[in-house]
Amino acid sequence: MKTTQPPAPLPAEPGVPVTKADVPPRRQPARKTEGKVLNVFSHGVLVIWAVMVVLPLLWAVMTSFKDDSSIFGSPWSLPDKLHFDNWSRAWTEANMSDYFLNTVLVVGGSLVGTLVLGSMAAYVLARFDFPGNRFIYYLFVGGMSFPIMLALVPLFYVVNNMGLLNTIHGLILVYIAYSLPFTVFFLTAFFRTLPTSVAEAAFVDGASHSRTFFQIMLPMARPGLISVGIFNFLGQWNQYMLPTVLNTDPDKRVLTQGLVQLAVSQGYKGDWSGLFAGLVMATLPVLAAYVVFQRQVVRGLTAGAVK
Repeated sequence: MKTTQPPAPLPAEPGVPVTKADVPPRRQPARKTEGKVLNVFSHGVLVIWAVMVVLPLLWAVMTSFKDDSSIFGSPWSLPDKLHFDNWSRAWTEANMSDYFLNTVLVVGGSLVGTLVLGSMAAYVLARFDFPGNRFIYYLFVGGMSFPIMLALVPLFYVVNNMGLLNTIHGLILVYIAYSLPFTVFFLTAFFRTLPTSVAEAAFVDGASHSRTFFQIMLPMARPGLISVGIFNFLGQWNQYMLPTVLNTDPDKRVLTQGLVQLAVSQGYKGDWSGLFAGLVMATLPVLAAYVVFQRQVVRGLTAGAVK
Protein backbone atom coordinates (compact mmCIF):
# COMPACT_ATOMS: atom_id res chain seq x y z
CA MET A 1 0.00 0.00 0.00
CA LYS A 2 1.51 3.27 -1.10
CA THR A 3 1.32 6.40 0.97
CA THR A 4 0.78 9.74 -0.59
CA GLN A 5 2.99 12.64 0.41
CA PRO A 6 2.22 16.28 -0.26
CA PRO A 7 3.94 17.53 -3.39
CA ALA A 8 7.02 19.65 -2.97
CA PRO A 9 6.51 23.35 -3.61
CA LEU A 10 7.26 24.43 -7.15
CA PRO A 11 10.16 26.79 -7.65
CA ALA A 12 9.10 30.37 -7.97
CA GLU A 13 9.21 31.95 -11.37
CA PRO A 14 11.76 34.65 -11.98
CA GLY A 15 10.50 38.00 -10.80
CA VAL A 16 7.68 36.56 -8.68
CA PRO A 17 8.18 37.04 -4.89
CA VAL A 18 7.87 34.04 -2.57
CA THR A 19 5.29 34.40 0.20
CA LYS A 20 5.00 32.59 3.55
CA ALA A 21 2.09 30.58 2.18
CA ASP A 22 4.45 28.97 -0.36
CA VAL A 23 6.84 27.73 2.36
CA PRO A 24 5.77 24.50 4.16
CA PRO A 25 5.31 24.93 7.95
CA ARG A 26 8.02 23.54 10.23
CA ARG A 27 7.41 21.44 13.30
CA GLN A 28 7.95 23.47 16.48
CA PRO A 29 10.33 21.91 19.03
CA ALA A 30 8.91 20.61 22.28
CA ARG A 31 11.37 22.49 24.46
CA LYS A 32 8.73 24.62 26.14
CA THR A 33 6.80 21.55 27.25
CA GLU A 34 9.93 19.86 28.56
CA GLY A 35 10.92 23.05 30.40
CA LYS A 36 7.53 23.26 32.10
CA VAL A 37 7.70 19.62 33.21
CA LEU A 38 11.21 20.10 34.60
CA ASN A 39 10.16 23.31 36.34
CA VAL A 40 7.20 21.61 38.02
CA PHE A 41 9.36 18.67 39.09
CA SER A 42 12.11 20.88 40.57
CA HIS A 43 9.59 23.03 42.42
CA GLY A 44 7.93 19.92 43.82
CA VAL A 45 11.24 18.58 45.11
CA LEU A 46 12.02 21.95 46.73
CA VAL A 47 8.61 22.04 48.42
CA ILE A 48 9.08 18.52 49.80
CA TRP A 49 12.57 19.39 51.03
CA ALA A 50 11.31 22.59 52.68
CA VAL A 51 8.57 20.68 54.49
CA MET A 52 11.08 18.07 55.70
CA VAL A 53 13.34 20.80 57.09
CA VAL A 54 10.83 23.29 58.48
CA LEU A 55 8.30 20.89 60.00
CA PRO A 56 10.64 19.34 62.63
CA LEU A 57 11.90 22.81 63.59
CA LEU A 58 8.38 24.15 64.06
CA TRP A 59 7.40 21.06 66.03
CA ALA A 60 10.40 21.51 68.35
CA VAL A 61 9.53 25.17 68.95
CA MET A 62 5.90 24.30 69.63
CA THR A 63 6.87 21.48 71.98
CA SER A 64 9.20 23.72 73.98
CA PHE A 65 6.14 25.69 75.18
CA LYS A 66 4.20 22.60 76.33
CA ASP A 67 4.20 20.74 79.59
CA ASP A 68 5.30 17.09 79.78
CA SER A 69 1.77 15.66 79.85
CA SER A 70 0.80 17.55 76.68
CA ILE A 71 3.95 16.39 74.88
CA PHE A 72 2.99 12.72 75.24
CA GLY A 73 -0.80 13.17 75.29
CA SER A 74 -1.21 15.37 72.20
CA PRO A 75 2.19 15.78 70.51
CA TRP A 76 0.83 17.41 67.31
CA SER A 77 -1.62 19.85 68.89
CA LEU A 78 -0.88 23.46 69.80
CA PRO A 79 -0.02 24.19 73.44
CA ASP A 80 -2.96 25.13 75.65
CA LYS A 81 -0.85 28.01 76.98
CA LEU A 82 2.74 29.17 76.62
CA HIS A 83 4.88 27.65 79.37
CA PHE A 84 7.78 30.09 79.51
CA ASP A 85 8.97 28.41 82.68
CA ASN A 86 10.42 25.65 80.47
CA TRP A 87 12.89 28.14 79.01
CA SER A 88 13.78 29.68 82.38
CA ARG A 89 14.28 26.23 83.91
CA ALA A 90 16.56 25.14 81.07
CA TRP A 91 18.48 28.43 81.22
CA THR A 92 19.14 28.35 84.97
CA GLU A 93 18.78 24.82 86.37
CA ALA A 94 20.31 23.04 83.36
CA ASN A 95 23.20 25.56 83.17
CA MET A 96 22.39 26.45 79.57
CA SER A 97 23.48 30.03 80.28
CA ASP A 98 27.03 28.88 81.11
CA TYR A 99 27.16 26.61 78.08
CA PHE A 100 25.87 29.40 75.87
CA LEU A 101 28.52 31.84 77.13
CA ASN A 102 31.33 29.31 76.60
CA THR A 103 30.11 28.60 73.09
CA VAL A 104 29.96 32.30 72.21
CA LEU A 105 33.54 32.79 73.46
CA VAL A 106 34.91 29.77 71.59
CA VAL A 107 33.03 30.29 68.32
CA GLY A 108 33.54 34.07 68.34
CA GLY A 109 37.29 33.82 68.84
CA SER A 110 37.76 30.97 66.39
CA LEU A 111 35.60 32.64 63.75
CA VAL A 112 37.60 35.87 63.87
CA GLY A 113 40.90 34.01 63.78
CA THR A 114 39.77 31.76 60.94
CA LEU A 115 38.61 34.66 58.76
CA VAL A 116 41.74 36.77 59.39
CA LEU A 117 44.29 34.00 58.85
CA GLY A 118 42.33 32.33 56.07
CA SER A 119 41.81 35.54 54.10
CA MET A 120 45.50 36.47 54.38
CA ALA A 121 46.63 33.03 53.18
CA ALA A 122 44.05 32.96 50.39
CA TYR A 123 45.04 36.43 49.18
CA VAL A 124 48.71 35.46 48.92
CA LEU A 125 47.93 32.20 47.13
CA ALA A 126 45.55 33.91 44.71
CA ARG A 127 47.57 37.04 43.89
CA PHE A 128 51.26 36.14 44.10
CA ASP A 129 53.27 33.62 42.10
CA PHE A 130 56.14 32.03 44.00
CA PRO A 131 57.77 28.59 44.14
CA GLY A 132 55.52 26.17 45.98
CA ASN A 133 52.35 28.19 45.51
CA ARG A 134 50.31 25.35 44.04
CA PHE A 135 51.83 22.85 46.47
CA ILE A 136 50.70 24.88 49.48
CA TYR A 137 47.27 25.39 47.92
CA TYR A 138 46.80 21.67 47.37
CA LEU A 139 47.92 21.00 50.94
CA PHE A 140 44.97 23.09 52.13
CA VAL A 141 42.67 21.32 49.68
CA GLY A 142 43.91 17.96 50.91
CA GLY A 143 43.23 19.02 54.48
CA MET A 144 39.51 19.19 53.66
CA SER A 145 39.47 15.47 52.85
CA PHE A 146 41.39 14.38 55.96
CA PRO A 147 38.97 12.70 58.41
CA ILE A 148 39.04 14.30 61.83
CA MET A 149 38.51 10.89 63.45
CA LEU A 150 42.09 9.90 62.56
CA ALA A 151 43.52 13.01 64.23
CA LEU A 152 41.70 12.84 67.56
CA VAL A 153 44.25 10.74 69.45
CA PRO A 154 47.41 12.59 68.30
CA LEU A 155 45.56 15.90 68.62
CA PHE A 156 44.70 15.11 72.23
CA TYR A 157 48.35 14.47 73.10
CA VAL A 158 49.55 17.55 71.23
CA VAL A 159 47.07 19.82 73.00
CA ASN A 160 47.85 18.17 76.34
CA ASN A 161 51.61 18.61 75.92
CA MET A 162 51.11 22.27 75.09
CA GLY A 163 49.11 22.77 78.28
CA LEU A 164 45.96 23.76 76.37
CA LEU A 165 43.71 20.87 77.38
CA ASN A 166 40.39 21.92 78.98
CA THR A 167 40.96 25.59 78.10
CA ILE A 168 38.90 28.00 76.04
CA HIS A 169 41.87 29.34 74.04
CA GLY A 170 43.07 25.80 73.31
CA LEU A 171 39.70 24.92 71.83
CA ILE A 172 39.76 28.15 69.83
CA LEU A 173 43.13 27.23 68.26
CA VAL A 174 41.89 23.76 67.36
CA TYR A 175 38.73 25.19 65.77
CA ILE A 176 40.85 27.61 63.71
CA ALA A 177 43.09 24.80 62.44
CA TYR A 178 40.02 22.67 61.69
CA SER A 179 38.31 25.42 59.65
CA LEU A 180 41.30 26.85 57.77
CA PRO A 181 41.40 24.38 54.80
CA PHE A 182 37.87 25.12 53.64
CA THR A 183 38.28 28.85 54.30
CA VAL A 184 41.47 29.10 52.23
CA PHE A 185 39.97 27.00 49.43
CA PHE A 186 36.83 29.14 49.28
CA LEU A 187 38.51 32.55 49.54
CA THR A 188 41.31 31.73 47.09
CA ALA A 189 38.76 31.23 44.34
CA PHE A 190 36.98 34.40 45.43
CA PHE A 191 40.10 36.61 45.44
CA ARG A 192 40.92 35.46 41.91
CA THR A 193 37.67 36.99 40.66
CA LEU A 194 38.41 40.44 42.07
CA PRO A 195 39.84 43.02 39.62
CA THR A 196 43.60 43.50 39.77
CA SER A 197 43.45 47.10 38.51
CA VAL A 198 42.37 48.41 41.93
CA ALA A 199 45.33 46.81 43.70
CA GLU A 200 47.72 48.01 41.00
CA ALA A 201 46.42 51.55 41.38
CA ALA A 202 47.01 51.35 45.13
CA PHE A 203 50.58 50.18 44.59
CA VAL A 204 51.17 53.07 42.19
CA ASP A 205 49.95 55.50 44.86
CA GLY A 206 52.52 54.08 47.29
CA ALA A 207 50.34 51.77 49.39
CA SER A 208 52.07 48.80 50.98
CA HIS A 209 50.93 45.21 50.57
CA SER A 210 49.38 45.10 54.03
CA ARG A 211 47.53 48.38 53.56
CA THR A 212 46.29 47.29 50.13
CA PHE A 213 45.00 44.06 51.58
CA PHE A 214 43.27 45.40 54.70
CA GLN A 215 41.89 48.67 53.29
CA ILE A 216 41.12 47.76 49.67
CA MET A 217 40.99 44.04 48.89
CA LEU A 218 39.44 42.83 52.14
CA PRO A 219 36.41 45.19 51.92
CA MET A 220 35.92 44.11 48.31
CA ALA A 221 35.84 40.49 49.46
CA ARG A 222 33.05 41.15 51.96
CA PRO A 223 30.46 38.87 50.27
CA GLY A 224 32.90 35.98 50.25
CA LEU A 225 33.91 36.60 53.85
CA ILE A 226 30.28 36.61 54.99
CA SER A 227 29.54 33.40 53.08
CA VAL A 228 32.49 31.44 54.41
CA GLY A 229 31.90 32.97 57.85
CA ILE A 230 28.35 31.61 57.93
CA PHE A 231 29.54 28.13 56.93
CA ASN A 232 32.27 28.17 59.57
CA PHE A 233 29.83 29.49 62.15
CA LEU A 234 27.45 26.60 61.46
CA GLY A 235 30.22 24.02 61.66
CA GLN A 236 31.86 25.42 64.78
CA TRP A 237 28.60 26.09 66.64
CA ASN A 238 27.40 22.51 66.04
CA GLN A 239 30.80 20.90 66.68
CA TYR A 240 30.57 18.08 69.18
CA MET A 241 33.44 15.67 68.61
CA LEU A 242 36.34 18.07 69.20
CA PRO A 243 35.06 19.61 72.46
CA THR A 244 34.12 16.17 73.78
CA VAL A 245 37.71 14.96 73.40
CA LEU A 246 39.57 18.18 74.24
CA ASN A 247 37.25 19.79 76.78
CA THR A 248 36.32 17.49 79.65
CA ASP A 249 35.98 20.20 82.30
CA PRO A 250 32.27 20.45 83.29
CA ASP A 251 32.57 24.20 83.87
CA LYS A 252 33.84 24.84 80.32
CA ARG A 253 31.42 22.76 78.30
CA VAL A 254 29.91 24.18 75.12
CA LEU A 255 26.28 23.94 74.01
CA THR A 256 26.56 20.62 72.19
CA GLN A 257 28.05 18.99 75.29
CA GLY A 258 25.44 20.69 77.46
CA LEU A 259 22.58 19.39 75.33
CA VAL A 260 23.86 15.83 75.57
CA GLN A 261 24.22 16.19 79.33
CA LEU A 262 20.74 17.69 79.51
CA ALA A 263 19.28 14.84 77.48
CA VAL A 264 20.91 12.25 79.74
CA SER A 265 19.83 13.93 82.98
CA GLN A 266 16.32 14.80 81.82
CA GLY A 267 15.83 11.26 80.61
CA TYR A 268 15.75 10.15 84.24
CA LYS A 269 13.81 13.15 85.56
CA GLY A 270 11.25 13.19 82.75
CA ASP A 271 11.62 16.93 82.07
CA TRP A 272 11.20 16.71 78.32
CA SER A 273 9.82 20.22 78.00
CA GLY A 274 13.06 21.65 79.41
CA LEU A 275 15.05 19.51 76.98
CA PHE A 276 13.15 20.90 73.99
CA ALA A 277 13.57 24.42 75.32
CA GLY A 278 17.34 23.93 75.52
CA LEU A 279 17.36 22.48 72.02
CA VAL A 280 15.57 25.51 70.59
CA MET A 281 17.96 27.82 72.48
CA ALA A 282 20.91 26.19 70.73
CA THR A 283 19.21 26.36 67.32
CA LEU A 284 17.98 29.96 67.33
CA PRO A 285 21.40 31.71 66.96
CA VAL A 286 22.27 29.65 63.89
CA LEU A 287 18.87 30.26 62.32
CA ALA A 288 19.02 33.98 63.08
CA ALA A 289 22.51 34.33 61.57
CA TYR A 290 21.42 32.69 58.34
CA VAL A 291 18.21 34.71 58.06
CA VAL A 292 20.10 37.99 58.56
CA PHE A 293 22.93 37.21 56.12
CA GLN A 294 21.12 35.05 53.57
CA ARG A 295 21.49 37.60 50.74
CA GLN A 296 25.20 37.99 51.39
CA VAL A 297 25.59 34.20 51.40
CA VAL A 298 23.94 33.84 48.01
CA ARG A 299 25.92 36.79 46.64
CA GLY A 300 29.17 35.30 47.86
CA LEU A 301 28.41 31.86 46.39
CA THR A 302 27.49 33.28 42.98
CA ALA A 303 30.30 35.83 42.81
CA GLY A 304 32.70 34.93 40.07
CA ALA A 305 30.25 32.60 38.31
CA VAL A 306 29.69 35.23 35.60
CA LYS A 307 32.52 37.60 34.72
